[in-house]
Amino acid sequence: MELIATTAALSAIIAVRYLIVAAGLYRLLWSRGEPRLRATRLNTRAPTRPAILHELRASLVSSPIYALPAAVALQAFEHGRGLMYADPARYGLWWLPASALIYLVVQDTYYYWAHRAMHHRWAFAWTHRGHHLSREPTPFASFAFDAVEAAGTAWVLPALTFFVPIHWGVALTLLSLMTLSSLMNHCGFELWPQRWVRGPVGRWLITATHHSLHHTRFRCNYGLYSRAWDRWMDTDAMPVLPPEPAQVRARPAALETA
Repeated sequence: MELIATTAALSAIIAVRYLIVAAGLYRLLWSRGEPRLRATRLNTRAPTRPAILHELRASLVSSPIYALPAAVALQAFEHGRGLMYADPARYGLWWLPASALIYLVVQDTYYYWAHRAMHHRWAFAWTHRGHHLSREPTPFASFAFDAVEAAGTAWVLPALTFFVPIHWGVALTLLSLMTLSSLMNHCGFELWPQRWVRGPVGRWLITATHHSLHHTRFRCNYGLYSRAWDRWMDTDAMPVLPPEPAQVRARPAALETA
């Protein structure tokens, strides 16, 4: 009963957080015709109401699926089981960033290969097709997964808490990073400057420019955070030039004259 209550509470938190953050980013980028942020537009068309409704429905279905494994890990933590801990000094402060890096590498590796598998012709229709209905995604697509895909990816970080020690604050930071990364990569605009996207650091990290190409070409750019696996497995692709239209520069009026 306690697990059910925790799952329900986390489902509500995940869904509400998704709605607030996705709606806020959508309003900044799409609702006024011109974006309020300095950005490069990637989508060729403005979002349609049916597309957004599909993304909303899929995301709300995914919320409880992601909540259940998280609830299991949280319940284990509260009852002194698993390897999630509260004292930052328990394993030494050096372990905080080290554990975060381990979790990111494991999740990135798992997602790359799971993502490639979901694109197999025998699996795509029932695992990943719903996400690709958003050929030109909006921030609302950041969580819009088929139930099978959500179930196949939601357990990775919670399961790791039973094998690799992690501070609860680091775990929360990683979940926030995952949400922010997904939102930025699906928003239909590149929020990072092109000189950074195509520079030494950007050549190794997933950005909206990189991931948007996956939504249109399907057979490339499977990574989650890093382009490393894509580059090693020859599935990495980037537009030679910035997408059209070229960089859109829009700031609030108060900053235009600053």
